[in-house]
Amino acid sequence: MSTEAAMQLLLVEDEPTQQLLMQRLLRRAGYAVDTAGNGEEALQKIASGKYQLMVTDWDMPGMDGATLCQRVRAAELPGYLYVLLLTGHGSTESVVEGLEAGADDYIRKPANEQELLARLKAGQRIVRLEQSLREANARIRMLSITDPLVGTYNRRYLNDQLANEVERARRYGRPLSAIMADLDFFKGINDHHGHQVGDQVLCGFVELAKASVRQASDWMARYGGEEFVIVLPETDLAGAARTAEKIRQQCAATPFVTDAGRLTVTASFGVASLDTGSEPVGAAAESLLRHADAALYRSKHEGRNRVTVADRFKFDPRA
Repeated sequence: MSTEAAMQLLLVEDEPTQQLLMQRLLRRAGYAVDTAGNGEEALQKIASGKYQLMVTDWDMPGMDGATLCQRVRAAELPGYLYVLLLTGHGSTESVVEGLEAGADDYIRKPANEQELLARLKAGQRIVRLEQSLREANARIRMLSITDPLVGTYNRRYLNDQLANEVERARRYGRPLSAIMADLDFFKGINDHHGHQVGDQVLCGFVELAKASVRQASDWMARYGGEEFVIVLPETDLAGAARTAEKIRQQCAATPFVTDAGRLTVTASFGVASLDTGSEPVGAAAESLLRHADAALYRSKHEGRNRVTVADRFKFDPRA
């Protein structure tokens, strides 16, 4: 079966015999056909988002085909649903009404088999074009928010998404923490071994750090140069400090494989949690980063290769 033939099609027809005949015809043409006997049933199935094509009769009890088209277009579906309307109405006014209701095309009943399949073939092309455009837009967006070297999110994404995390944490009364990490003496690596080796160390650190956080909720952004921010939703200050210490220990104990050989690199960390104050969301996000950065500065000032937490929280790495 070809890729085109695997398209999911919903047939909406209330007359059992006609439904059976149409279903057999469409399956012979290679479509994966599901059926609905009325508009309400069709809407319930469409909500799953698995269909790319819909063929619906106009005249049905309860919700007619034109109303179904309107409801489909009002629904928030993950992809475009191409709608072909079967109509026994002969007037131009009726055709215009159906198209304005949201149908992509129409065919008069009784439908000619070849014409029906040809119009569905045209619908497939439109659906695939829309899918390609949506995928291209998703790739472009991902490129716009991703650091091209290390594959983490970039600072632009950090600035936008951290505010969303703050708003969510406040709305549900949940903790939110951030870790700021900086590789120690990184300039020396670039000076002695070159920027390509430095890039390899950065990528190795990101891989190590990502393995130490929850993939489903935690995320990481490159803040600049060799500095990174790890955002930990649903994590209090103590939990974030433990995560930072885990990454610190693994970094110090795991030499990075580079073109210059295996290099041991340490990192310093600052940890902060969201304040429960009432300042605006944007200001709260900036404050969270500022406190994490201040804690990182203390780690650097006090000898590097350590975890420092903001405020007066005392962290025991043995806990």
